Amino acid sequence: MQYQYLPSKDKNLKHIALMLCLSALSPFLSLNAATYTVKTPVEYNQTIKNIVAGDEIILADGIWQDFEINFSGQGTKAAPITLSAQTKGKVILSGQSNLRLSGQYLHVSGLVFKNGYSPSREVIAFRSSDDDFANHSRVSEVVIDNFNKPERFDSDQWVALYGKNNRFDHNHLVGKRNKGVTLTVRLKSPLSQQNNHQIDHNYFGPRPTLGSNGGETIRIGTSHHSMSASQTIIENNYFDRCDGEVEIISVKSGNNTIRNNTFFASRGTLTLRHGNANQISSNVFLGNGVEHTGGVRVINRDQIVTNNYFEGLTGYRFGSGFTIMNGVPNSPLNRYHQVVNANINHNSFIDVSHIHLAAGSDAERSAAPLETQFSENLLVNRNQLSPFAIFDDISGISFTNNVSNKLKNNSITQGIDAQSIKLVRAENGLLYPSNNALSAYGVSASLTPTLKNATGVSWYPKTEPEIAFDSGNQIAVSTAQELKQAVNHASAGDVIALNNGEYQLEQVLLINKPLTIKARVKQQAKLSFSQSSLFEIQNNGSLKLDGLVISGKNSTNIAANDVAENSVVKTTSSGMLTNYRFSLLNSEIKQLDNQPSFHFFDSGARAFANNIVISNNHFINISGDILRLNKETDDKGIYNAEYVQVNNNQFEHIQGSLVNLYRGGKDESTFGPHLTFVNNHINQVGLGKRNPFKASLYLHGVQVTDMANNQFTDSAAVKIEHTTGDPVTQLSHNQFTHTLLPSISALYENPKFIHKNQ
Repeated sequence: MQYQYLPSKDKNLKHIALMLCLSALSPFLSLNAATYTVKTPVEYNQTIKNIVAGDEIILADGIWQDFEINFSGQGTKAAPITLSAQTKGKVILSGQSNLRLSGQYLHVSGLVFKNGYSPSREVIAFRSSDDDFANHSRVSEVVIDNFNKPERFDSDQWVALYGKNNRFDHNHLVGKRNKGVTLTVRLKSPLSQQNNHQIDHNYFGPRPTLGSNGGETIRIGTSHHSMSASQTIIENNYFDRCDGEVEIISVKSGNNTIRNNTFFASRGTLTLRHGNANQISSNVFLGNGVEHTGGVRVINRDQIVTNNYFEGLTGYRFGSGFTIMNGVPNSPLNRYHQVVNANINHNSFIDVSHIHLAAGSDAERSAAPLETQFSENLLVNRNQLSPFAIFDDISGISFTNNVSNKLKNNSITQGIDAQSIKLVRAENGLLYPSNNALSAYGVSASLTPTLKNATGVSWYPKTEPEIAFDSGNQIAVSTAQELKQAVNHASAGDVIALNNGEYQLEQVLLINKPLTIKARVKQQAKLSFSQSSLFEIQNNGSLKLDGLVISGKNSTNIAANDVAENSVVKTTSSGMLTNYRFSLLNSEIKQLDNQPSFHFFDSGARAFANNIVISNNHFINISGDILRLNKETDDKGIYNAEYVQVNNNQFEHIQGSLVNLYRGGKDESTFGPHLTFVNNHINQVGLGKRNPFKASLYLHGVQVTDMANNQFTDSAAVKIEHTTGDPVTQLSHNQFTHTLLPSISALYENPKFIHKNQ
């Protein structure tokens, strides 16, 4: 057999001819297949030049630093070319490393990417250049663990599929912290469309909240190519607390199948964002009561949602347990196409808080759903509250032959038979009606949820994403020097217990692990500091302070400008890749007034807190703000903290704001920020000359605000500015003495769900 040279300019014809020749040769080539064990990148690069169908390259165990793997070759179905680890899990690609595949019938397995980041836009790419794709190739049993760019908003994708007929299976992906999709299917050219990719049995481990758009776990296509068919299959995967943003899976193409996946306690939804004729079947959504856990959001034409199980989902609006959107008339590709001919049948909705219909209705999104069927579904809310909320005309949704338990105030009066329903949990872990006569409703008894231990790899642990406070050893200290040494040498989760006495710190304490610093006797350990800050939270750091007295009387500003910006606690000025937690409990903070703007907590830009808890403290004589969470001013929906809880505190003589929390722009891809402000006593707060908003609290773009049972005296007003979304603002049982009532304004549209009870 000889290779035939084709003088044609058509690369595809040449490619097909070459494949036919290789296919004919494969039985003979595989007889001479060779195995090469390589120990260095140089050896690998020499070996790959001469590789042929059936050959195997084995990477020797060890750490491969700064290794960009270009795996290119022409295997065959009978004789693929393989690249594998000598021992699964013991080949570590670190530093600036990545993997590119191009050619045919390639198989990669057993590698681990950690302790570094890709120097390119992808960690694993099924292409070696813009025109050289991989086809009929497979990546399996590969781990990508916290392999992130150093900067939070330096975007990349961990896995990018190009070409056709590729498989990504039994992989372990965890800890994507920087902006960018974890796994994306690209449809940039016809050579990657109608691709028949298979994405199966992968473990998508916890992805922390990004606090911005761009935190999807999977995206299929983009709006530009959304009218193209992808024909990608996503099946038998486990999504474990994938919280990056409101879209866990973002489908932006047509004719995809998403089936038999499990979504566990993941904030967000499987979103049919663009593209038509997708099938969503036999998936299991388990919210576990976690806030903002959702199910499926339907947009576009001809979508099928069948035999899916939804339980314990709390999300609302675009993150609801189930959502049918309104569309934009004559929508451009990047907006919302009208829902037409959706078929939602045989799904079980168990303890789902919200099903939103015609969601997002506004002046732009005015096209209500049409020709849509909602049938043979089971709806049971054991609190007897109806999950339905209707935002526009739903006459285009036909409700037929559904069954529910008896729900209060159900707005759907036709097509749902309400009766007494008792649920029992079956061997598959799902709830079904005990009455066999109802077996025709909801999911089938044969549905088998994909389990966590059936995904990913067996040889790499599925660890918890956070180390809890107070989970380590206790370290007793009696002097400032001992405190400094303890902070430097403690392990994550340790508790540093301060004996009674005074601690004058001459250097900033750098917090780069979860630590608790507490007084052994409440408020008998007294800290002061000479620098402009006492604590700096850095990457991987979280801090809990308990029972301390902290004074700023000795702090001096060392900034080069004339305006002092001291703070007790700050985040690193260079930004943070990892999310952090901060708690202040049972403490007294005083005398932060020897500089013009002396703050308690000051977040830097590109730092993000999962939780900030301020509880049972006394703040007195402070010239600046208590919480400054206002550094993301580019108005792209980015913000500094997800949950802020300020409860049971006393604030006296605070010249700045108690909370300055800012989220600008119109992006709708996130859930926060959230503020709880309850049972606080506020006296003479917010009246300082350097307070630009003249507000005791200034909240811009906060999505959820709960203010209750607070007493304001001789203080500036609370100022709340709604921007986008459906902000939930609840004000109840607050007292305002010699203080103006709160000001609530809507900058873009009329706010919804505002409740006042002064």
